[in-house]
Amino acid sequence: MPKAVEVRSLYFKYEDSDKYALENINLEIKPGEKVAIVGENGAGKTTLIKHFNGLLKPTKGYVKIFGVDTKQTTVASLARKVGLVFQNPDHQFFAESVEKEIEFALRNFRFSDTEIKDIIDRMLKFFGLEKYRKSSPFTLSGGEKKRLAIASVLCYNPDIVVLDEPTVGQDIIQKRKLSLLLEKISEMNKTIVVVTHDIDFVAENFERVIVMAQGRVIADGEVNEILTNKDILRKARLLPPQVTLCAWYLSDLGVSEKIIKLDELLEEILDLIKGARLC
Repeated sequence: MPKAVEVRSLYFKYEDSDKYALENINLEIKPGEKVAIVGENGAGKTTLIKHFNGLLKPTKGYVKIFGVDTKQTTVASLARKVGLVFQNPDHQFFAESVEKEIEFALRNFRFSDTEIKDIIDRMLKFFGLEKYRKSSPFTLSGGEKKRLAIASVLCYNPDIVVLDEPTVGQDIIQKRKLSLLLEKISEMNKTIVVVTHDIDFVAENFERVIVMAQGRVIADGEVNEILTNKDILRKARLLPPQVTLCAWYLSDLGVSEKIIKLDELLEEILDLIKGARLC
């Protein structure tokens, strides 16, 4: 089976620039894998994922989606395989109402009328947008726009779901819903790629993370190894997860510096307390 995403020796330069925005990117993402891409502003994250659905084409090297070279196919044909949710929802909307925004892709991909109605109803309910069914997408709040943008892509069930900064503008309840949604998509063996600055969200929801800096991939591996590596975080100008920072402060007491999740930290602290009582 071909890789969901295969990137080899990718270089990309915008037409109005003399500098490469991406340099020598090499990575693979397997079907069904869930991957986070992190890095500071300008690291090249969004430029990279726009290559996954053909919005951008490599200056050098290649990007393949399920074995298909993106240079050899159209954005329209790639869209059925790769659903991309933009960081700014306003760049994605054009329909007159919330329900028609979701309906557009379904019509385009020739879903039946019965399927369209059912899918729209389910998407609106899940994302808490039912009361805005007839409203213009542009009248929604920032968080509501983000949820609609995600719904308008997930509705047609693409093989690869790419989310650019999905937690921006979302409260804790919506972040939890997004976590549950990612789990459901993963259970369907869909490939998930999320670009985010929310390191705590990555720590709680991902096993693999790719770190970018200055248009290059500087680290790619298990989240607990990458997000607790002080050298990598410093090079990428990223802060560690809050739980990890707490673990570092408690490391002199015997707490592991590799902790990234709250339940792991609490377990170690309880073990320390029990050990002290036994002594």
